[in-house]
Formats: sequence, C-alpha cells, structure tokens
Amino acid sequence: MPETTILRRWASRIRTENRAAYTDYVRRTGAADYGATEGNLGFQMLLRDLGDGTTEVVTLSWWTSIGAIEAFAGERCELARYYPEDDRFLLEKPEAVEHSEVVMGGLPRSQEPTGTCCRS
Repeated sequence: MPETTILRRWASRIRTENRAAYTDYVRRTGAADYGATEGNLGFQMLLRDLGDGTTEVVTLSWWTSIGAIEAFAGERCELARYYPEDDRFLLEKPEAVEHSEVVMGGLPRSQEPTGTCCRS
C-alpha cells in the first residue's frame, strides 16, 4: 500500500428492477473512469437489496492522494461526480462523498464478482 491511501465512499439507491442495467451503466462510466485515472488503486461497487423495491448502491475507491481524486472528480473532490444518464437510475443524488485515510489493512484482491452472494 502506498504511504498514504485515501478511501472515497459514495452511496445512493436505485430501483431493484434496474440493478442489471445500472451495473452495466456504471461499468461503462464510473468504473472505466476510475481505471483510467492515475493514482486509482482500485474500486468496488456494492449492492444491497433493501426489500422495498429499492437497492442501496455503494461505491468504494482507493486513491494514492487527494490530487489523484481531483484528477477523477475535479477540484472540489468532496462533491460527488455524476454522469448524464444518472437521473435515469438514481432515486437520490447526494451532493457529497466521504473521504477517509486508510491507516491499516490491505486492499482487496482483484476477483471477478460471482453475483451469488446471499442467494441459495
């Protein structure tokens, strides 16, 4: 892990019926931009069915510096970065994201998601 690692966290909700389409959309937009930005150490997208027809979406990304985050999100990197079609999916668009300094632990190992968590 670099000397300083910063975790960027964003969360929102989508309609559960849009889960597959939204995942594909993020793969083409945010995920592609994370990977193309120097200083990005990795990212994950988490989905949690809330049982009311909505799904919580959380993105976590790891960065080498605030400067690297600014290269991805802009000078006001504490603000969420949105894409033109986000309104099609997101039920809410929080203005801010959270940044935390990672002081202990390792980054997750890269694995292709199975999509089978919590299903029997």
